[in-house]
Amino acid sequence: MRRSALTLFTAAGLALSVPLTAPAVAAPEATAAALPPTAVYVSDGAGSSIKGTLTWYNRSAVFTGTLKSVGCRRVWYSVFDGYANPLGARSSSTHCNTVTSVPATLPADVVGGGSYAGVCLDDANGKPITSCGVYPRPH
Repeated sequence: MRRSALTLFTAAGLALSVPLTAPAVAAPEATAAALPPTAVYVSDGAGSSIKGTLTWYNRSAVFTGTLKSVGCRRVWYSVFDGYANPLGARSSSTHCNTVTSVPATLPADVVGGGSYAGVCLDDANGKPITSCGVYPRPH
């Protein structure tokens, strides 16, 4: 399910508080080192949560972490450029009443990579059930 940045933040009830600037030009992917990881935590307040890290690269971000689901939940992720354009969304499969690994490689195929990522905790039908986390790319 593709969502625009506006839909993501409207559905999640978030006001973007991250300044959006044009990404700096980075080294080619083959020689670009990962930036420091960004901690991710999103909870629905009823026992379900997403916990892990985003590791940022020149043209992608990699999420490594776990989904704790009470009932049926899934994770939705996307990286956005500095103009709030989505660069490619990903979703985990639906998991019910479990703790499971939900890794994802998120595309950010623009010069300098993505500017920030959104991570949402969705219900079994892909509808956000809680606020999404917004995670800026470290500098």
